[in-house]
Amino acid sequence: MDFFRQHILSIITYTPLVGAFLLLFIDKEKKDAIRWVANIVGFVGLIVSLPLWFWYNRADGGFQFLEQHEWIQAIGATYHFGADGISVLLILLTTVLGAIAILSSWTAIQNRVKEYYIFLLLLQVGMLGVFCALDFFLFYVFWEVMLVPMYFLIGVWGSDRRLYSAIKFFLYTLVGSVVMLLGILVLYFHMPEGQRTFDYVAMMNFLHASPLASNVARFVWLAFFLGFAIKVPMFPFHTWLPDAHTDAPTAGSVILAGVLLKMGTYGFIRFSLPLLPHESAYFKGMIAVLAIVGIIYGALVAMMQKDWKRLVAYSSVSHLGFVMLGMFCFNPNGVNGSVLQMINHGISTGGLFLIVGLVYERRHTRLISEYSGLSHVMPVYATYFMIIMLSSLGLPLLNGFIGEFTILQGAFQVSHVWAAFAVLGIILGAAYLLWLYQRTMFGEITNEKNRTLKDLNFREVATLLPLVILAFWIGIYPRPFFRILEKPVNRVVATVQPDKFALDADGNLVPANVNPAPAAPAAAMTNSAAPTPVPLAVSATTSVPVPGNK
Repeated sequence: MDFFRQHILSIITYTPLVGAFLLLFIDKEKKDAIRWVANIVGFVGLIVSLPLWFWYNRADGGFQFLEQHEWIQAIGATYHFGADGISVLLILLTTVLGAIAILSSWTAIQNRVKEYYIFLLLLQVGMLGVFCALDFFLFYVFWEVMLVPMYFLIGVWGSDRRLYSAIKFFLYTLVGSVVMLLGILVLYFHMPEGQRTFDYVAMMNFLHASPLASNVARFVWLAFFLGFAIKVPMFPFHTWLPDAHTDAPTAGSVILAGVLLKMGTYGFIRFSLPLLPHESAYFKGMIAVLAIVGIIYGALVAMMQKDWKRLVAYSSVSHLGFVMLGMFCFNPNGVNGSVLQMINHGISTGGLFLIVGLVYERRHTRLISEYSGLSHVMPVYATYFMIIMLSSLGLPLLNGFIGEFTILQGAFQVSHVWAAFAVLGIILGAAYLLWLYQRTMFGEITNEKNRTLKDLNFREVATLLPLVILAFWIGIYPRPFFRILEKPVNRVVATVQPDKFALDADGNLVPANVNPAPAAPAAAMTNSAAPTPVPLAVSATTSVPVPGNK
């Protein structure tokens, strides 16, 4: 048990890799055996991740479950894994949606089944590694590894324009990744020779003590911004998303919406804000404008879609605008709501893509006009669709309401105008989702092909039921989620707004001029006019050495 606890993040990350390796030895003609092995591995991956929820020390709030080993000593790269409350929730979201995506593919994929599941499991490895890595070099490796499986999932098992969509996805994200790498290298070479390291915690503490010149820091922030904004995707970098979503297989769309897009928002809250707080504050207005435009633009374009999948894809642009708006409010309500809405979006939009995929398997068309009156022949399907749709539009007692309400609180504290535009996005979101439900579920059955459609079977219900349970849990009792986020969010807020907030000895936020955290060293900001930030902490029981060249 001690070994498992000490290496839990590595075990979680590489369990899908073991599954992919096992699939190599199964005859490609034994499709059912391949499906069983892949589903068992996906379920085991979920089970081994669950202890994170119970073992994470919420009173501490720093990085825990740390693993650090020498890796590439010549350049100061280490194998450094760790997770705080933000990472823990995203890791659990990844394992839940990964298991569901694998299960949803049982009948949907009939060709090259072995290769499909191998790529799906490798994709899981890349995503989990991104959320666990505390070394920039290691983080970048996982970030890039994730591109290849997703490219093949879209390009081989996608629909009509799959090659175009796959290449577009790959090129967009690769451009952002390369520019982000330039930013990482600038930070690396800013450190003194002999002390250079890619270790995130060491690099952050060094930057706070020895800041970059203002123009260089802004270049690094913009380099990170491009890499993360394309991945979110933020307006106007979103154009790859509708094509990728539309042409990806159902499981690919679920993973893309539920997890891959969160890698961009995670990048902002993990790297951009803590490493470069002054620059984050400098570009705050720009991010708010782009987020608000994305909220309204995504909702308006979604209302005009004739393709079911493209409608849900554009809804992601709108919903992730809320995530970015809340994050750059720089207050506890906004940032808490932002992270929780990342989880909510994975649950609700992942569920919507499952809903589309289930009916697509039966009719092989995504045109909304081809469906009407489905509730007459598929009442169980209509019920699950209704719950997930209401979750996405933010109905009280469901998860979307909690996230959006908290973000609106944070936005209102910063600007009434921000909050007003965000409310408009919620109204438009309700419009296109209710209209979609009305057109597909209600009315008379106008297409005779819909009269013979079968309702959901046990396996299909099993893919949707966990998401419905999570939606009600977060909507009715969100306290455990806010509790796990409290201390990590406090550190981020105190770092980016040190003139307003400080941390006391217990990691709680207090006004900056009242009992500031005694342990915070006097580290300068990027600009001498800005106040002192709070350094990122690791678990109180663990010390993290600063690796360097030897």
